[in-house]
Amino acid sequence: MKKFFYILLAFYSTNLFSQTNAKLQAKFDQQAAAMEQKVIEWRRHFHQYPELSNRETKTAAYVAEHLRALGLKVQTGVAKTGVVALLETGKPGPVIGLRADMDALPVTERNSLAFASKEKVTFNGQETGVMHACGHDSHVAILMAVAEILTKNKNDLKGTIKFIFQPAEEGAPAGEEGGADLMVREGVLENPAVEAVFGLHIQSMRPVGTIAYRPGGLLAAADNFSITVKGMQSHGAAPWMGIDPIVVSSQIILGLQTIISRQSELTKEAAVISVGRIQSGIRENIIPEEAFFAGTIRTLDEGMQDKIHDKIKLTATKIAESAGATAIVTIRRGTPVTYNDPALTAKVVPSLVKAAGADKVFNVNAVTGAEDFAYYQKKVPGFFFFVGAMPPGQDPTKVASHHTPDFFIDEAGFITGLKAMLNVAVDYLNAPKK
Repeated sequence: MKKFFYILLAFYSTNLFSQTNAKLQAKFDQQAAAMEQKVIEWRRHFHQYPELSNRETKTAAYVAEHLRALGLKVQTGVAKTGVVALLETGKPGPVIGLRADMDALPVTERNSLAFASKEKVTFNGQETGVMHACGHDSHVAILMAVAEILTKNKNDLKGTIKFIFQPAEEGAPAGEEGGADLMVREGVLENPAVEAVFGLHIQSMRPVGTIAYRPGGLLAAADNFSITVKGMQSHGAAPWMGIDPIVVSSQIILGLQTIISRQSELTKEAAVISVGRIQSGIRENIIPEEAFFAGTIRTLDEGMQDKIHDKIKLTATKIAESAGATAIVTIRRGTPVTYNDPALTAKVVPSLVKAAGADKVFNVNAVTGAEDFAYYQKKVPGFFFFVGAMPPGQDPTKVASHHTPDFFIDEAGFITGLKAMLNVAVDYLNAPKK
């Protein structure tokens, strides 16, 4: 009888929650629609005045002013230029984090938009334009609107929300720290302790109005490697008198590809090893003493990541040894796997469906790009998803990709991101305890 009572209580609680939440969703959808134009205006402002990683001072000030006007507790200067705001509903419940990244890229914009960036900077010794060529401007604008709507309706919510406006997702400048890693180390997930964190990313290659997600590894870990091959210099006409580090490097580069094609369990997860730089020699008829090359490693499974690192060291050193040369291998771990907690994903997907419709929400394959949202997910369960912003009728294989001068997104996709983040936050905060 006691068991039956609890089942009945759970049924009525769930039914009441569903009815209440449906009304709340209708209200939020209406408010989101009313704010759509403001989101577009904010995004255009950030797009016109972009700032590079760890230099987002004007962007941060603009965001902080908006959050203070909402009456939120605001902290600035987090991880250099980050902004964190706290919304306390006054009712017991979960603590969640909602994150947007703020930085732009050293890319000269080629679009003819009325609000195209004209900003110029010196980056790594070269003059370049600055452009929001990855959509972070839209992420900031969407989260500003989420903060405004949730604050306006805090009496309908339980728990606490941290709005995290993060700098340097694209990586801190040389010699500096930054990004999500530094945000976490400076305590952004503490005081109060965040139990789940959520983020989105706009995508120029996915149809506008759609949402894409994946449980488990969504984006890859991004590690870098460099290999120096030491040989013996000789005249180009007499290679037998030396040890050619260029030939040895070529053999190593080809050998690295067999780690992926012959030694990695690709039915488990995808992996990539790419060499992006090679330097050696000074004259065409001199076999040099040394060659250097470097590249990137992308993995979606931590076990495979460790194995591939070991295989790179083994392959390089043994091939070099077979030729009488020496290979010095350095591997630097970078951004971890962006890993969507499966249980949290299952809980959140219905919220995405409510926001976009069942026919617009897709479970997709992993992407070998990287995203430092992963650092939050290393500490607490997190969920990251993509929002489509490719104009109707476009071919996804032909549109400009992210990080390019012609990058373009359809502003009609912003409302989908706004509604999705609202639904995710409200459903998680107000869900009845089991």
